[in-house]
Amino acid sequence: MRDLSDLERKILNRPSSPYLEECLDRAGAIGERVRGRRILAIGAAGTIGSETVKSLLRFAPASLQVVDVNENGLAELVRQLRSGEGSLIGDAEFRTLPMDFGSPIFRQFLAAEKPFDVILNFAAIKHVRSEKDVFSVLHMIDTNILKQAQLLEWLDAMGWGGRYFSVSTDKAANPSSFMGATKRLMEHVVFHRRAGAEADFERSSARFANVAFSNGSLLESFEIRLRKNQLIACPREIKRYFVTMAESGAICTLASLLVEDGHIAIPDLDPEENLVPLKSVVEHFLAEKGLEPVFFDAEAEARAFLVQADRDGRRYPVLLTPPDTAGEKPYEEFIAANERATDIGLTSLKAVPHLKPAFDLDELLADLRSLVRGDARGGNLTKYGVKDLIARIEPEFARTHIESDKSLDQRV
Repeated sequence: MRDLSDLERKILNRPSSPYLEECLDRAGAIGERVRGRRILAIGAAGTIGSETVKSLLRFAPASLQVVDVNENGLAELVRQLRSGEGSLIGDAEFRTLPMDFGSPIFRQFLAAEKPFDVILNFAAIKHVRSEKDVFSVLHMIDTNILKQAQLLEWLDAMGWGGRYFSVSTDKAANPSSFMGATKRLMEHVVFHRRAGAEADFERSSARFANVAFSNGSLLESFEIRLRKNQLIACPREIKRYFVTMAESGAICTLASLLVEDGHIAIPDLDPEENLVPLKSVVEHFLAEKGLEPVFFDAEAEARAFLVQADRDGRRYPVLLTPPDTAGEKPYEEFIAANERATDIGLTSLKAVPHLKPAFDLDELLADLRSLVRGDARGGNLTKYGVKDLIARIEPEFARTHIESDKSLDQRV
């Protein structure tokens, strides 16, 4: 595990990585829970899942199997693991399987395999920009909530008794977007103990920050736009926490194996020091490339500067966009209004105990399934109707959701 680069230190506004350091310090405890064990990583072809797979393989599991619908992502993961100075896979049984974890085929796979000791779930619709219309929201509900519930029901029916982890997001705390709200409901699903289940198992989750340069991230878009000589855009007056890609894997390693049952891990970050304006992030990024940003409020002026023949080549246009799109939160937080962080014996992470909702979760899941299947008709097939359903369990969402007729897809 490498430490932070100079650019990462500037973007994160901290000198080192407490998460990578803690993984090294806790190598003995992590090794005890990984060495010789069977691990299943669902939806792990993306950045966070891939980094967690790399982290876990260093502790010599007997088997590590990765399931994801992204066939290209799985191919790239294998290439990464087998490249470099030496293969990370070692002697582990390692397989990648292009499957939907909510499909009947995946159910058959679970039944045919020897039981896994640890199951990690990274599958999610995770972008606020996916909040476009009622159908995109229903797909978000299906992936983030209903398939997760179905998987846990399958594990209950099998009498599974391992350890289960599902990644959440900082946007689940006091959610302002449907993405954040569905991940908050995902947390409720993960910690829900079903009546009559044949066996129980340990469960944990983690909320954490934006992953710098990850697939689909703003920083990755800076890289792509610059390479293609296209306009860079950045929301003004928006602050975010950041972690590196390697740190995301370290956080999930710690949270999935060392965090107490029933708890959601959160990074121990200081909002005064580590909540970073996105405008400063683009400044650091361009400075690393030997460029100076020129900020514009008007898109036409920014585009004109991009193509002007006498541009000196050292200055690059950056369009600052207003924070007025649906679900866009001006700052980020890890702890909801009714939660309290507790010390869990780790230096880099704290945790919040999961609080059971007052409303019957099984009843809500039945209504959401009916909505996704198309059985429910009438006034509920709107974003506002879905919002009312979510507000049964998370009443504050009716107030905290940021509504707008504009989406991020209408921005550069």
